[in-house]
Amino acid sequence: MGFGKILIFVGLVLLVVGLVIHYAERIPFFGKLPGDITIEKGNFRIYIPIATSILVSILLSLLLYIINRLRNQ
Repeated sequence: MGFGKILIFVGLVLLVVGLVIHYAERIPFFGKLPGDITIEKGNFRIYIPIATSILVSILLSLLLYIINRLRNQ
């Protein structure tokens, strides 16, 4: 794969990540799944999105698997 194609791919990935971050508040389950940990004490807040991270990982793995299968046909 040429350097230009790699840059286009990286740009598309950044675009998708940017859109997800921008519109994440409008996705009803994003960051509010059972298994996501939120700790609040006074002015301190820490958020650990374990379940959301697992879901995103599964979806990305499935998407990349499908893309790989389509490309190798």
